[in-house]
Amino acid sequence: MSENENKSKRRPLKNLPPDRFQPKVWLIWFSIIGILFLLWKVNPGRINSPATLKIQEVVEYAVADKIAEGAIRADPSNGRDWYNLTGEMKEAVLLSDGVKTKSFHSAGILTPNNVEILQKTKVFTEQAATNLVTQLLTSILPFVIVIGLLYFLFVRQLRQAGRGALNFGKSRAKLLTRDRDKVTFADVAGCDEAKEEVSEVVEFLKDPKRFQKIGGRIPKGVLMVGAPGTGKTLLAKAIAGEAEVPFFSISGSDFVEMFVGVGASRVRDMFEQGRKNAPCIVFIDEIDAVGRQRGAGLGGGNDEREQTLNSLLAEMDGFDTTEGVIIIAATNRPDVLDSALMRPGRFDRQIFIDLPDLVGREQILRVHARKLAIAEDVDLSIVARGTPGLSGAELANLLNESALLAARRNKKRVDMRDIEDAREKVQFGRERRRIMDDEDKKIVAYHEAGHALVGAVVDDGELPVHKVTIIPRGRSLGSTMYMPKKDIYNYAKRRMLARLATLYGGRIAEEIVLGDITSGASSDILLATKLARNMVCDWGMSPLGPVAYGENHDTVFLGREITRSENFSEETARLIDVEIHKLIDEQYNRAKSIIIEKRAALDKIAAALLQYETIEGRHVNEILEYGEIRSPVLPPIIPKPEDTLPGKKITEKTAPKSLPGDAPAPAPSPA
Repeated sequence: MSENENKSKRRPLKNLPPDRFQPKVWLIWFSIIGILFLLWKVNPGRINSPATLKIQEVVEYAVADKIAEGAIRADPSNGRDWYNLTGEMKEAVLLSDGVKTKSFHSAGILTPNNVEILQKTKVFTEQAATNLVTQLLTSILPFVIVIGLLYFLFVRQLRQAGRGALNFGKSRAKLLTRDRDKVTFADVAGCDEAKEEVSEVVEFLKDPKRFQKIGGRIPKGVLMVGAPGTGKTLLAKAIAGEAEVPFFSISGSDFVEMFVGVGASRVRDMFEQGRKNAPCIVFIDEIDAVGRQRGAGLGGGNDEREQTLNSLLAEMDGFDTTEGVIIIAATNRPDVLDSALMRPGRFDRQIFIDLPDLVGREQILRVHARKLAIAEDVDLSIVARGTPGLSGAELANLLNESALLAARRNKKRVDMRDIEDAREKVQFGRERRRIMDDEDKKIVAYHEAGHALVGAVVDDGELPVHKVTIIPRGRSLGSTMYMPKKDIYNYAKRRMLARLATLYGGRIAEEIVLGDITSGASSDILLATKLARNMVCDWGMSPLGPVAYGENHDTVFLGREITRSENFSEETARLIDVEIHKLIDEQYNRAKSIIIEKRAALDKIAAALLQYETIEGRHVNEILEYGEIRSPVLPPIIPKPEDTLPGKKITEKTAPKSLPGDAPAPAPSPA
């Protein structure tokens, strides 16, 4: 074990974030009301302040039955027979100075005769005598309480929140505990290439002398680039867990404040903490919040953000890897980062973490399935094949949804049907079993039957029909789902043409069977038009040749191009429109001929959807081949009313109304 590692283990963990006190709103209001009440009590000049009367005047008022209530309190500090009298008049009395008042107080010597007179009136009550200590407490205690509340609400909160004048520029990096939050490479799956890239960082943190002896220099910074949910933060924690070193985590937005210079101070303090806890890893998440290009955009740069970035660049140049501090940053927008931040010497290495492939998805599912009670019929390879394009976070959410679904169905283990229902919920939306009349159901059934029929006929075996349903999901009234045999990275022209024909299958079925068209094909038309435009303008799949006519998609706020200029003439634009229409018309007629030729199969698929609501792809193929469904159809699981809204049953009045623009959602287009 290295000397640096022993020191890091003996050194106590510093910079633990303090527990921040956040008083409730009711506490603040209670304190304000209490302060106002105390100030009102101790203020001698408040409204209706008691008048000062002589002892003899009080006795006369008592004999005249003008006093409602009163109190007698002995005051031995002024003499043996000295008393304080307080009370309230029955009606306001006009005093000699012209002021009307009902409250009064009096102090002086009370003779035994006066005491006897007051006792006979039965208005005055005797109270305990006051002494010097009681008087001091009565006069000083309210001020002490007020000062204590002010200290409790303001001074203590500022200190605990770390926002005092001395702590404002301190770094907000959080130090993860190595025992409770430890993550290793065994907890990370689906990114084997990225793990190999960072393995030498782990080796350096474990034994830095091994690299220093031969003059090797480990990268100062490692920039992880990938889509959201691909595991960038998890991989950074795994590096620290494998190397068993402190792990400081901070977000890029924590550096930026509205006060100029605060972000730069926090950057300096963060690197200073890293040097004190070396060897360690400093992880900056969402670095694009502070590392955005300087001077970019229409409105110019922000002074505070640019100063923070300049301080970060200077600090990364100011230390070397012999100090044992490794900077790891993560972003899903590398195109907006400043070029000075990306150069070698700062972030020497960029690791791209892509969405997991088929094998990676299966590995990720196995990692997250360890915590669940999985039934024996669950085949995670089939689940992985049906979830192309999902990230690691989305796969974890899928298994969690399946566990919740199984628990709601009173099962002890998660079976394959639970996972399949959860997959459809995550990818297509939750079932909305609204009440539709027979006409609406017939329209949706023939629409989805058209998609399924054309899709099954033009399929070349790579993208078969998986399931067809007329149960509303999300914003769609029905869905035709596809499950690819493998991950698709290249899109052949024949598959794109087949995709165009499939998209128009639903609209053509409505037109042929019902003699009318509806707005249900709006999303199909949108996807088909976009796909045809990509084929002509971007992929060179038209007689116009392999020339890119696509639009420039640069963002003006990145400061790259403020104006837009067309790269082709008006005549070329007209030819592009002609080719797009030609592609769509050819595949529209292709789908129409398929539906006319196999009209009997279309009617049987629609009848099966009206009967079962959901059928699988094999049932569609059986109808095409044998003219009937031969394999059993699983009955749908209809959720109980208490599973949705407690005590609220779904009726025709409470069922959600469909929107005019709702359209069946086919499988996601590859374009």
